[in-house]
Amino acid sequence: MVRVVLAEDGVLLREGLAGLLERFGLPVVAAVGDAGSLLAAVAEHRPDLVVTDVRMPPGYRDEGLRAAVALRRDHPGLPVVALSQYVDRGLAAELLDARGGVGYLLKDRVVDVEDFAATLHRVAAGGTAIDPEVVRQLLTRRHDPLDALSPREREVLALVAEGSSNTAIARRLVVSEAAVGKHVGNILAKLGLPPDDDTNRRVLAVLTYLRRPAG
Repeated sequence: MVRVVLAEDGVLLREGLAGLLERFGLPVVAAVGDAGSLLAAVAEHRPDLVVTDVRMPPGYRDEGLRAAVALRRDHPGLPVVALSQYVDRGLAAELLDARGGVGYLLKDRVVDVEDFAATLHRVAAGGTAIDPEVVRQLLTRRHDPLDALSPREREVLALVAEGSSNTAIARRLVVSEAAVGKHVGNILAKLGLPPDDDTNRRVLAVLTYLRRPAG
C-alpha cells in the first residue's frame, strides 16, 4: 500500500480525491487544505507519496508548488505529484529537477481515473509523470538547444519527456519502433546527451539540459 498525504484547499474535491485514492490502493493518511498543514503532515506521517494542489491558502498563488519543492529538498526521494490548472514554469522546472518520483499534472487533462491512479503508483515507485502541455511549455523556455531538432524529433522529444517508451511512441506516431529509436538517438546526440534505454533517466536528463540557462 502507498500511503498518501493529500493537499487540496477545496473541501469537496479533497474528499472526492481521498475516496478515489483509497479505491485504488492509495490510502490517504492525512488530507489538508493549506501548504503549512501539508509540511506538518509530511513531517508527522512520513508518507510514501504526496499529492498537492498548486494554488492553496493563504495567497492562492503557488503555495502548494512551493511546498512541494521544499519537501523534495528537505526529504530527498519523497515522491511528489503536483496538480494544477496552469503551468508555473519556474517552479515546475525546479520541482522537475529532482531525480525520479516526481510529477506535474494538469487537472483539466486528467480524463481517466484508472490511468490517474496508475500514474500515482508509478511516481510512488520512483517514476516520472509530466503532462505533455507542461513539457511543451518547458521546452519553449529554451530555444537554442532545440534549433537543431527536426519537427519530428521535437514531437518525439515531447513524448519522451512525457515518459513514453519507444514502443508507446511508435504506436502513437504510427511508425516503427526502430524509427523511434533512431529519432531518440539523434535527439540525445544533438542535445549533447548520451543515449540511454532507461526512459525515466532520459526524461530527467533532457529536462535538466533544457532548463539550463541559455548561453
